[in-house]
Amino acid sequence: MKKYFVLLLVSYLYACSTKEATQFVLFDEEFTFTHQDALTSSPSKSHYYVMNEMLSPNIPKDWTHPIDYRNGTVHIRIEVIEKPTGNEPTKWTLCYIPNKGQENMYGCTSTNLFTNEGIYEKDVSMNEFWENESIIWSEGIKQMDLVIKDDSGGQGHAHKRSDHEKFFPTKVRITMIQVAKGATYDASIFQK
Repeated sequence: MKKYFVLLLVSYLYACSTKEATQFVLFDEEFTFTHQDALTSSPSKSHYYVMNEMLSPNIPKDWTHPIDYRNGTVHIRIEVIEKPTGNEPTKWTLCYIPNKGQENMYGCTSTNLFTNEGIYEKDVSMNEFWENESIIWSEGIKQMDLVIKDDSGGQGHAHKRSDHEKFFPTKVRITMIQVAKGATYDASIFQK
């Protein structure tokens, strides 16, 4: 009986650790972003930089081994807490800045377009976003660059708009959760 209990306990602990290992929070940032912030962000305008202690301490050095996050998905959650009136379509482009890159040297995905306050979530394949192959995933990433944009495409930086008051100030909480290949996003990790 004692041996059976020990085996059950070991099985349970292994299942818990496996579940935890199949995903990790890349970052979870709540911030207010003003037009002045967009104009003075450096080195690039309309950027909010997530680096150093803002990133999770659980980020693996190698995203390909022993757990394959490179070929998994990313769960993107944005909570739009405050947004100017006018329902202007807005999104945040989310760029992975690697420790070592090639070609373009970084790759980007994005939040859903949103027009109102609320929570917006989606899952994105790590193999389907812009320039994902420019990142040498076995070397990991060093930061994330978040860029506020309109709905016009890649160059639609919100600070360039003559009607920038439709975008600023804004307050958001953006969370990115990396999910390993073959695993499914589990919302319970976000609720911890």
